[in-house]
Amino acid sequence: MSLSDFSFLVQNIAELADWRYVTMWVIGGLLIFLAIKYEMEPTLLLPLGFGTILVNIPFSGAIDRLVNGETESGALTTLFNAGISNELFPLILFIGIGAMIDFGPLLSNPKLMIFGAAAQFGIFFTFCTASMFFDLNDAASIGIIGAADGPTAIVVSQKLDSAYQGAIMVAAYSYMALVPIIQPPVIKLLTTKKERLIRMPYEQKSVSKLTKILFPIIITVIAGIVAPESVSLIGFLMFGNLIRECGVLNSLSETAQNVLANLITIFLGITIASQMQAEKFLKPDTLLILGLGLFAFIFDTAGGVIFAKFLNLFLKKKINPMIGAAGISAFPMSGRVVHKMGIKEDPQNFLLMQSIGVNVSGQIASVIAGGLILNFFM
Repeated sequence: MSLSDFSFLVQNIAELADWRYVTMWVIGGLLIFLAIKYEMEPTLLLPLGFGTILVNIPFSGAIDRLVNGETESGALTTLFNAGISNELFPLILFIGIGAMIDFGPLLSNPKLMIFGAAAQFGIFFTFCTASMFFDLNDAASIGIIGAADGPTAIVVSQKLDSAYQGAIMVAAYSYMALVPIIQPPVIKLLTTKKERLIRMPYEQKSVSKLTKILFPIIITVIAGIVAPESVSLIGFLMFGNLIRECGVLNSLSETAQNVLANLITIFLGITIASQMQAEKFLKPDTLLILGLGLFAFIFDTAGGVIFAKFLNLFLKKKINPMIGAAGISAFPMSGRVVHKMGIKEDPQNFLLMQSIGVNVSGQIASVIAGGLILNFFM
C-alpha cells in the first residue's frame, strides 16, 4: 500500500467520526430488518435500506463525488438522472401496477369509488398545514405524499420543481411500506368493536369483458378532461390494465405484472436511496417533511373511516367502516390490512373483495388528485 493510499484510508476512517453516517447506516439497517424479519413490503424497503447504506459510505463511488477537483459520476446518480428526474421509472411502473389491478370488484359495486375519493382528504389537509412552513409548490408536493402512491409523488414533486424531492420520495415509499403499522391503530381508534364486526357479504356480479375493456379507456378520457396534467399518470396505469383485460396480450400482461414491475421496483428503491445522503437527509426540513407525510397518511385513513361512519347514519344496510381506510392508494397493502383486521375480529368476516375494490378506486383517485394539484400550481 502506497503512502497516498494509506493516507486516503485514514481519511476515510476519520470521516466515520461524523455521527450522521452512522445514523444513516442504522436507518438503512432498520429498513432491511423490517423487510426481512416482518416482510414489510420487502421489494421496497430492502433496496431502499441497502441503498441508504451504500450512499452513506464516506467518499462512496455509488454517487457523484469530487475527485481532484473534478466530478466523477456515480452509478446511482446516473440511474436517478436517467429514470427518476425525467419521470421514466414511475410511469413504467404504473404500467405494471395497472396490469396487476382487477377492477372487477369495483365495477360490480361502483359506489365503492366514493371511498377512494374520501380517503384523499389527507392530501389537501396536509397541503394546508405544510403551506405554513414551505413555499406553495413545496407544500403541494409534500401534500401529495398523502396519495400513498410513490410514482405520483415523484412525478408531482418533479413537475413542481420542489426543493425537497428526495425527502418527498423517501417519505412516500417508506410510509407505503409501513401501512401495516400506521393504519391499524388509527382504524381501531376511530371504530368500535361492534362496527369492526359488521359483515359485508360479497355479492358476485357478472362484469362483461366489454365493460372491463372500456373502463380504462373511459377513465383515461374523463380524468384527462378533469385534470389534463394527470393524463400521463392515469394513461400509463390504464394502459397496463387494458393489456390485462383485452385478452389478446396475455404474455405482455404477465411480463408487465412480474418482470417489468419487479425490475423497476428494484431500480426505484435503490435509486431513491441516492437522495438519502446524510448531509441532505438529516436536516430539520427533511424531518418535518417526514412528520407531515405521516400526518397525511393518518388523515387519509381517518378520512375514509369517518366518511364510512357518516354514511352509516343514513344506510339500512351498514358498511364496515374499516373498508374506508383502504381508499388510500397503497395497493394492495391497504386492502390486505383491512382484510386481516376483519379476520382478526371475526374469522368468518371476509372483507377482501370490498377492501380491494375501495383500494383500486383509491389508486385512480390519487392520480386524479395529483393531476389536480399540478393544474392548480403549474
